[in-house]
This record gives sequence, C-alpha cells and structure tokens, in this order.
Amino acid sequence: MKKVLTICIAFIIAGSVRAQDAKMDAFISNLMSKMTIDEKIGQLNLVTPGGAVTGSVVSKDVDDKIRKGMVGGLFGITGPDKVRQAQDIAVKNTRLHIPLIFGLDVIHGHRTIFPIPLGLSCSWDTDLIEKSAMIAAREASADGLAWAFSPMVDIARDPRWGRVSEGSGEDPYLGSLIAAAVVRGYQGKDLRNTETVMACVKHFALYGAAEAGREYNTVDMSRIKMYQYYLPPYKAAVDAGVGSVMSSFNEIDGIPATGNRWLLTDLLRNQWKFNGMVVSDYTSLNEMEAHGMGGLPTIAALALHAGLDMDMVGEGFLTTLKKSLQEGKITQKEIDQACRRVLEAKYKLGLFMDPYNRMNTERAVKELLSGDNRKAAREIAAHSFVLLKNNDQVLPLKKSGTIALVGPLADNHRNMLGTWSVSGDPSKSVSVLEGIKNVVGSGVNILYAKGANISDDSFLVKRTNVFGAEIEAESRTAQAMLDEAVSAAEKSDVVVAVLGEAADMSGESSSRGDITIPESQENLLKALVHTGKPIVLVLFNGRPLILNWENQHMSAILDTWFGGTEAGNAIADVLFGNYNPSGKLSMTFPLNQGQIPIYYNAKNTGRPFHAGDGPKFKSDYLDMPNEPLYPFGYGLSYTKFSYGPISLDNKNISKTQPVHIMLTVTNTGNYDGEETVQLYIRDMVASVTQPIMELKKFQKVYLKKGESREVSFTLSTNDLKFVNSDLKWVYEAGAFKVFAGGNSRDVVEGDLMGK
Repeated sequence: MKKVLTICIAFIIAGSVRAQDAKMDAFISNLMSKMTIDEKIGQLNLVTPGGAVTGSVVSKDVDDKIRKGMVGGLFGITGPDKVRQAQDIAVKNTRLHIPLIFGLDVIHGHRTIFPIPLGLSCSWDTDLIEKSAMIAAREASADGLAWAFSPMVDIARDPRWGRVSEGSGEDPYLGSLIAAAVVRGYQGKDLRNTETVMACVKHFALYGAAEAGREYNTVDMSRIKMYQYYLPPYKAAVDAGVGSVMSSFNEIDGIPATGNRWLLTDLLRNQWKFNGMVVSDYTSLNEMEAHGMGGLPTIAALALHAGLDMDMVGEGFLTTLKKSLQEGKITQKEIDQACRRVLEAKYKLGLFMDPYNRMNTERAVKELLSGDNRKAAREIAAHSFVLLKNNDQVLPLKKSGTIALVGPLADNHRNMLGTWSVSGDPSKSVSVLEGIKNVVGSGVNILYAKGANISDDSFLVKRTNVFGAEIEAESRTAQAMLDEAVSAAEKSDVVVAVLGEAADMSGESSSRGDITIPESQENLLKALVHTGKPIVLVLFNGRPLILNWENQHMSAILDTWFGGTEAGNAIADVLFGNYNPSGKLSMTFPLNQGQIPIYYNAKNTGRPFHAGDGPKFKSDYLDMPNEPLYPFGYGLSYTKFSYGPISLDNKNISKTQPVHIMLTVTNTGNYDGEETVQLYIRDMVASVTQPIMELKKFQKVYLKKGESREVSFTLSTNDLKFVNSDLKWVYEAGAFKVFAGGNSRDVVEGDLMGK
C-alpha cells in the first residue's frame, strides 16, 4: 500500500511539473512571437554599471540600453530601491515590458559573510553548508537579487592557484555533496519563492586545473581524468536542479569553454540533460580572440553555436549576432533557443508575474545582518576551523592569566571577511581582539601588539590592495613593532599570534608562487619563539600554506581560513574551549612547494616508493619526502579518538549484495567532541589504473569523553565504479581494500572481494 501511494504521489508531482512546463512554454512562445530580432538578442546581454569585482571592463550607457531593449540582465547593484529603479526602466519604458534578472557574486554569504568556501568545506557538514547558502539566499533576495553566481565547484590540486579559496578542495565525492547542498540552499524547492535565488554552478569546466596554478592559464587533461575526478561536482549540481551554469575561462581540448560545443551542448545538455541557462564568465566570450579563435563576429557565432545563452559584459552577442544572422553564419533557431532559455529563467523566478518580487525594503531591514544570521555565521565559522597542531594540550586556553595577542590580523576588521565578500561590510565584522574580549570579559589580561605589517613587499602590497587597503603599513619601523610584540610576549603566560594572508592574497587573479607566510610575519614569529613562551598560531589563509617551520616551532596551530563576519567571536569560542574544533582538511598541505600539485587520491607508479627502499630508482625526491605536511581529511580535536578494527558483515560484494562495514570509535580524551569518520577504498586490480585511495563515505559523530560507538557504512557496487576507456562508469569484480580513519593517512584497513 505504501509503495502504491508513493507511486501515485510521484505521478501527481510529475503531472504538475508537466503542466507548469506547458504553461511556461505557451507564455514564452507567445512573448517571443512579438519580439523583434533586436529584442531577442538584447535578452542575451548581461551588463554591469560598475561595482562588480571580476574584471576591468564596465558596461557603458546601461540605462539607455535598457530602454532600448538591449539588456536582459544586470549585476553589480544591490538594494531594493536601486534595483527597483533599474527594473522600472525595463518594465515601464520598453516595448514589451520584459523584466531584468539581477545577479551578483554571492559566494559565501551576502551581507552576513560566512567562512570562505574552502573553509566551509572543511566542516564536512553539508547541512551547515546548505544552511549558510539558504541564509545567503534570503539576504540576497531581500536585497533585490534573484541570481547568485555560485557555487564554484572546481576541483583544485594546486594551492598556488588563488581560487582554491572559492572551492571545496581536491576530492570529487566531498565536492559533489557540497555542490548539491549549496544549490539546495539557494534554490529551495521552488524558485518562485521570493526568499530563493537561482544558483549558477561554475566554472564549467576544469578551471581548477590551470597549469602551474596560474590564473586563467591553460588546462589540458585526459578524458578519463576529466570524467572521474573533475566533472562530478558539476554533474552533482545539475542533478540537484541548478538553474544556470557559467562557462570557464580556460580551454578544453584546445577550444575555450565559452565556445566549446562538446562541453556546453554534447556533455551538458545531451548527456546530462541540463535544461537551464548558460552564461559566460566576465568577458570570456571576447577573450576567445586572445586565445586565437578569430575576431569578435566569429567567436560570438562560435559561442552561440556552442550553446552559450548569455554574454557577460563583453557585448559580443549584442554587437555582432544580427549581422552574422544576415550573413548566414548563425541561424534564427540558435538565437531563439538562447533567448528562450533566458526568458525561462525569468519565468521560473516569478519575474513575469511580479518583476519586483525581490525588492522589499521592509524585508531587507529585517533580514540583512540579523541577529539570527550572525549567530548562525558564528556557529558555522567555528565548525570550519581546523586544529593542525596542539602540543601538550596548550589549547584550549584558560579564561584567566595574561595573553599576548600579537600580529597584523589580531585587531583587523578588513581581512576577517576574506576574498569575494562583495556585499560584506568589514566595519560590521568582529576582530579577534574583540572576539576574545566578548568571550572572556575581564577575566584575561590581554596585551595587544601588532608586531608586523602583513607584508613589507611593496609590489605584493600594491597588487593585493587593488580593492582597498587590506595591507596597511605602519608609520613605525618594523623593529619598533617587533620590540613591542616581544615585550608583550615576555610579560604573558601564552602568546596568541594571529598571522597569515590578507583577504585578497587569495581569490581571483591572486595566484602566488611562494605560498609561505610573508617574511615580515615570519620575522615576528621567530622573535616570539626566542622568548620561550608557548605560542598559539591562529592562521588566516585562503589556501594551504607551507608551514614546515611553523609546525616545528609553534605549540599549537589553528587554521581559521577567513571566518567571515563573526570570525573573531568564533575564533575565541574555539581558543577558549566553548567549542571543540572538528574541522578536517579538504585540501592537502604540502611539505614543500616542489611537491605541488599534491593530492591524496594520486595513482601508484610502476616504481612506488616505500619507506626503507634503496636510495635510487623509485618514485621519490632526492631532497624531500613524498608525504605532505598535513594530509587530506586531517584535523585534530581537543580530545582524542581511537579506531577499532574494521569488520564486514560479508567480505563478498556483488551487484545484488551490498556490504555493511562496521568499526568502533572511542573518545579516549578528556573532552566531548565531534569526529568525522572517513571511509576510503582502493581498487586493487582494474582495466584502468586506479588511485591508491578514494573517499567513498563519511559520518560525523559526537562522542562524550569515554564514550564508544559503532559506526557503520553501507557500500554497494555503485560506490566501486570508475570511468573506463569508453568513458563509462563501470564496476569490475575483484579485490578491494577498505580503509577507515580520521584522515586519509591514519587508517585501519580491511579486505573486500567483488563478485
């Protein structure tokens, strides 16, 4: 009976969807029958009047173009009143009154800023990540927006690339779960709900594999690597119902993504059945000319034929498509199809029913930076932090005594938000100094000293400060600041050094060749070490850094990424034990820059290196180990967890018989805490070489001190599939290894046989 009821409900839902689609098709067909070719091409034009931070080009004469029906969407403005003014032009002063769609780079929050996406991914908590996206959607929609240019789901293995800060790290399984969670958080169940925004998964595709970690650089990889490791998060977003897709700057198989028909049509639409809108990245259409694909008319036609629907800022479509149509270089059908997809997005968002449905000043006042939103931001930030080291239980700190709080990021508001906090207000952020005072009150004597500038490298400072003064030089000399910090340290019980990168030392166009802590801050740390006091290093960073010296000399290291609006409060919560850190790395930290790219799910070689092997003719280095400093999945707690042996209910797995994997995890320390139990597999023999380890499942468990719990996972043959030479996901019977642990290095293992 229950099964019959489920089937009936499914039929009812499917019928309702078909009815809605038919209604939408009829509405848009009727509208398009009235549109001129110029009006259709105008819908394909996405412009910015300024205020966007993704490129140097700004659209001109925007108001006039809207009046002439030459604009389909707008980004770079926020606020119900400002957005309403622009919408008024489109709705009241154009022939067919077609509303605009308003978008923005809502990357990790809108007004209330959450941790950068790389930090969020280290929570390994998809419910919290979805919640952060839902709050961001509520704020953005209250601020007049209907479209968020995120999530960024690019798999990245090279921490030199600045945009690792915007993604979810190196693993396709974790990245896929997060991609789907963000889409759900933004879009909800119905885009007509005015508290939602349409998500835009980006950058399609493979952008995170830029050679040498250099922004906008070439990408070149095999199709197997593409399908198995880099494409899954985009596919997960599509399967979650994402409304739009943004093409990437890079080329794929020698053709830039924005003009790549295999990518945008054959793969995205025909194989994956995506039926939403595709938009270019900022002037990526025009940039195909620099790639060597031809002049503007040629590349605009190429992009339209490839399946691009909307041209961001470059106006290549606007200025060339009509003539190209007249010359027979493109077809009316191609223009109509792109126009229809743009109009469908607006219809799904309810903009034809009410063009002003996300322009409510009263809701904006109530929603933006609300107390509840800030409370959630504080909780989520604390869950994103990763404890990298904690010798002799230096942490948590006592809520008494004297603390020397030093470093250029200790009393800093501007850099709490991190990169891509477009609508965030740094003045509303909580600094680390303020956060500590909020948490401990007058119980702790705090001696604050800046100690150093973030960097004294004038070239780096100039480039980092493009969007504002994130690195502010002191009028005092470096030695004077250093002396002040050392004096404070000598009077303290413990030193908390708050150091790292400025916000825009990562992010777009922020690749770094040297991913160590800047020299000015290294000098500060070395001087502090000479005092002999225990030092807790609180890191701000948008990427994995090289931390060998720090790992050797610091008593404790807490990686806080960029925690957002509530960063200071959340950091204090963790430092003083109000929350026991539970974050796990979603990206490997190299031991040496020469190891890059480095990632946990690498393949074996014909000459793998093993400890104790001879000095030559193995896959290793002469001057450093193969192993990273901190592996994927790594993260400590104030307590300790032990793992019992793996047991399987059946050591044979088949297409009709899954396997249940059990192990006991025990909290053996002195604090209650959360542990992320990770399950990995290795396919020992396959028709295509497989990695030494792949994440397949994980669970977060909360254990009181002394508590033990059996954690179980279910594996099916679907979990054991890989991409074969025909680019098909297949399962092959044979031997498998199963690993479980608190990170990808420290695991217990078992054997499994596939039938």
